[in-house]
Amino acid sequence: MKGTALAHRVIASPNVEPRQDGKTARILLLHYTGMENAERACAWLCNPISKVSCHYLVDRAGLITQMVDEDLRAWHAGQSMWKGEHDVNSCSIGIEIENPGHDNGYLDFPLEQMAAVTALGLDIVARHKIAPEHVLGHSDVAPKRKIDPGEKFDWKSLHEQGLGHWVPPFPLGGGQFFQLGDSGDAVEALQAMLALYGYGIDITGDFDADTQIVVSAFQRHFRPARIDGIADRSTIETLRRLIDTLPAA
Repeated sequence: MKGTALAHRVIASPNVEPRQDGKTARILLLHYTGMENAERACAWLCNPISKVSCHYLVDRAGLITQMVDEDLRAWHAGQSMWKGEHDVNSCSIGIEIENPGHDNGYLDFPLEQMAAVTALGLDIVARHKIAPEHVLGHSDVAPKRKIDPGEKFDWKSLHEQGLGHWVPPFPLGGGQFFQLGDSGDAVEALQAMLALYGYGIDITGDFDADTQIVVSAFQRHFRPARIDGIADRSTIETLRRLIDTLPAA
């Protein structure tokens, strides 16, 4: 099975297929399992009835299980989109990280687990030449459906070790903000910035429920100190700084 040399074991999932239309991995997508423990998650990811799978599963102790060949399309992203790409499964490698999730007593991610995710992620992005801004959470590509890996996941630590795109969040404070029900050119500009970064959002000039959801997803990844779906100065300036630090096209 093609993949990392860091895996401690291989348990093959049957829920795989070829990547579509010649697409290759250019996104590293991180999830949490949302289940009681890693073994139950592993069993579910190997169950044909579930119709889900991932390339790798990392438990709380840092044990890495490979489940799908990296050349194959795993079923982990579901209905999702990033930078106009709707078949995220065909162009991504998925890592499931053991955590019971928000509905089951959401836990901090242990240092051993974070170290394993970081080492695995660095290995994957190096071999597949995945850009830092394409290291994403499930909530980034499917904000209407998912909130994982969530605000406790240490994206800052990953970036400090060379994995992913990050800037220090602009401090919380006052200033103009936009929220549900607002409209106008400034809201349209906010939506355009979110779309430019990669989020799936319609540019309408109306701060509707979908915009609120995408703003919350952005905050969960890049400004986790407050997740309220309100585009305050901290949120907007953090987004602006991220865009300004993207590589030149």
